[in-house]
Amino acid sequence: MIEKSTGLSLLFLFLFSTVSFAQTLDGSPYTPGKDPNIDMYIRNWKESMPVHTHGSLVERDILTKGDSMNPRSRGAVLEYINRFTCATLDAYNTTIPTTLKCEQEIFYIISGKGKITAGRKTADLYCGITVLMPAGLEFTLKNTGEEPLTMYLISESCPEGFRLNKDMLVVDENTIPYYTSNTHWCGVAKHLFKTADGLGTLESVQIVAFSPMTIFHPHSHGEGCEEVWTAIEDPIHVFFGKQIRLQPPGTAYMIPPDGKTPHANFNTSDKLIKMFYFARYRDHEVRE
Repeated sequence: MIEKSTGLSLLFLFLFSTVSFAQTLDGSPYTPGKDPNIDMYIRNWKESMPVHTHGSLVERDILTKGDSMNPRSRGAVLEYINRFTCATLDAYNTTIPTTLKCEQEIFYIISGKGKITAGRKTADLYCGITVLMPAGLEFTLKNTGEEPLTMYLISESCPEGFRLNKDMLVVDENTIPYYTSNTHWCGVAKHLFKTADGLGTLESVQIVAFSPMTIFHPHSHGEGCEEVWTAIEDPIHVFFGKQIRLQPPGTAYMIPPDGKTPHANFNTSDKLIKMFYFARYRDHEVRE
């Protein structure tokens, strides 16, 4: 059996040899000021001040609105999505009745337990539950346990001509199988929501998992793409631009859409590691 330290060294060697021979990747030396400052595109919610929304929901920013090519502050990189946060609802608290306007929200539950009520429907909330809440529908969140109800929250705009869902949509990640085919070499994924399910600006929300000692195919994204990767429960390494970072739980990054900055997560641990993923790939027709 390969020791972890040896395995990590071999993985780095494999990674850099892959970069050297990949024609689509920039082989020039890392140059500060010329190459993107990748740390501006990576952020953990612990770096943010708390803000109350929905009455008693506490949100901490991960990624916010900004300039995807020249962010003025760390994490201010989103041009299409409104915000991406980590939100908590304290024990036995309930949000005020909330109705979204010109936006819809996606909640991915990380820990705790509770209930969500919208219209005449109520659903249980626990780890792995994901909710798509459309605009125009009054809803409340309730924490039914002694621990904080914690979630990732995405706010996306409703494009012109977009047909909203009439009810909230709830899926349970725990009941969805992984793809049978791998993505970008080794990734296996679970679809949570797609355009046909009621996404407006986004085109995909997924869980993507990496087996032990595997690496994602390094690749870049072009103009109009907004792709975000978030560590959920376990730390994972990321090859980003021409550097490597450790990505602890609660940390997300977005790839600069310059067509030349590669990214690839890689798992040097001895267990499966999953990540929360969402993306808007290009200008696309909305659901009418």
